[in-house]
Amino acid sequence: MTQVQTEYFDIETGAATDTGMVRAHNEDSYLTKPEFGVWVVADGMGGHDAGDFASQTIVAELASVGYGSSPEDLQARFMERLGRAHDRIRQHAAVLGGGTVGATLVALLTFEDRFICIWSGDSRIYLLRDGALTQLTKDHTEVRELFEAGLISAAEAEHWPRKNVITRAIGVTDAPRCDVVDGELVEGDIFLLCSDGLTEHCSDDDIQLALRSGHPPQTICDGLIRQTLDRGAKDNVTTVVVRCSATSFVAPAVDFE
Repeated sequence: MTQVQTEYFDIETGAATDTGMVRAHNEDSYLTKPEFGVWVVADGMGGHDAGDFASQTIVAELASVGYGSSPEDLQARFMERLGRAHDRIRQHAAVLGGGTVGATLVALLTFEDRFICIWSGDSRIYLLRDGALTQLTKDHTEVRELFEAGLISAAEAEHWPRKNVITRAIGVTDAPRCDVVDGELVEGDIFLLCSDGLTEHCSDDDIQLALRSGHPPQTICDGLIRQTLDRGAKDNVTTVVVRCSATSFVAPAVDFE
């Protein structure tokens, strides 16, 4: 677990990933840069090497985002690097013969008392605030689009045969297609970033219970991974937990003499 003190919050971070019980390799990647206010989960697709390349390329490019001067500047720096990763993935796909290579993405950015969520695909960000759990992202999937269009019922959506078909990912279109939501950070906020390997086996109630446990972020991440493994873990699974607490930051004394 890592902890960073700012003038606004103490920010604790935990992260964990696992190949799961079925897959032979892990195509998930994650990035935690609390000093920059950047956390990322990327879930690769395209088979061995290709999916790995996609998620690892996203993380490698975003690792250099650096310090923003404002929420808008941090978001712009993030998107510029994501664009570079997107282009590199498309070039790699061309070398491999033009097949589909890409990765879903969820990212949490923080600057002072603001947060920004950026995503493409079906990895998710949840927020626990005052004990209530909210899913901040909306899955970019075929089944969600059909349900929201009124073409299938909630019961049909639950058992839809193409439930895991995604409609967006980094590296598969001409340019990155992401959605963005932002808001104010509040003391006590706890964010969970995860790949769909977690939500395939753990319900919102499971996630809420874990985030409300009071355990350190790393313990929460490890517990959610263990719970997923106990339930069969058909896919790779990755969790990142970010908790904002009252700051203990003390500004350095300034000598005016």
